[in-house]
Amino acid sequence: MKNAVIFGGTGFIGVFFAKLLLEKNEVDKVYLFDIETPEVKTSAFRQKLITSDSRIEVIVGDVRKPIEWKPGCDVNLVANFAAVHREPGHEDFEYYQTNLLGAENVCAWAEINNCSKIVFTSSISPYGPSEHEKNENSLPVPATAYGGSKLAAEKIHQIWQARDSNNRQLVITRPGVVFGPGEGGNVSRLIKAVLKRYFVYTGNQNTRKAGTYVKELCNAILWTFAQQDKTSVRVSLFNMSMNPGPSIKEYVDAVCKVAHVKRYVPSIPYSLLITAAHTIDLIAKPLSIKHPFSPVRIRKLARSNNILPNFLVENGYTYEYSLESAFIDWKKDCPEEWF
Repeated sequence: MKNAVIFGGTGFIGVFFAKLLLEKNEVDKVYLFDIETPEVKTSAFRQKLITSDSRIEVIVGDVRKPIEWKPGCDVNLVANFAAVHREPGHEDFEYYQTNLLGAENVCAWAEINNCSKIVFTSSISPYGPSEHEKNENSLPVPATAYGGSKLAAEKIHQIWQARDSNNRQLVITRPGVVFGPGEGGNVSRLIKAVLKRYFVYTGNQNTRKAGTYVKELCNAILWTFAQQDKTSVRVSLFNMSMNPGPSIKEYVDAVCKVAHVKRYVPSIPYSLLITAAHTIDLIAKPLSIKHPFSPVRIRKLARSNNILPNFLVENGYTYEYSLESAFIDWKKDCPEEWF
């Protein structure tokens, strides 16, 4: 039997990757190793995906500590998706605590259990903020604790591979915003804001945002391993985004088209919006009130993430989803998130 272990497995990407591995008969069983049970951590949609397949087993554990759990079987593939990633939302040390210690402990576990394949989801955050195009050959200049911790974690996985470079396979992906059913992140908030009529432009209609549908990301990971199997290449790093990354206006237009609505989206000067966001934050923070107008998120909206997926393009990867078809598939799977 072939088996996979996904660390951070009950999270957004982990659940979809588990389903794809089983659908493609890549493995016979998937263990989802995570700090919390699905009932606590995941959306109702992801809970259903997990519980609907008896070949998926959830293991509760913490990657920040040495991993003592033993699967009692051979493990053919390890996926390290465990991360602290939301910005804002965490103290700087929390990103490093989970992302660095997690990388060290997952790699140590893979070594002890003789697993020779690891996929690690990094981020485009190591590139740092820039209005210039970036590809896999661009110099990383992380500007946040999240970006710095992800870049360091990449190196930890590369050291694991180098210890047995002829036999170990490593795939590192740097995705932009990953969206899809049960995501609850930036694109979910954008959809809700557009449909509820409180989304506004800040002079950023043409700002490009690297992004990918979660099912496309999972497809690309398996495709990259398949490419390695055909060659002597044992380490691959690829940016994951649609090509090119859609503009803010393209995201908004696709939401309206798929939801069959018409929306007038006003444009408000950035200076006015960021001032309002700081004012709301000043009032909300002492009262522990959550709101979607964080100054950090407003700054992100106005800043381009123009990350190019050169590795995939140059090696002939065929995209399955456009932005519109991804939204259609999302709405079909989880229509309650589109109202």
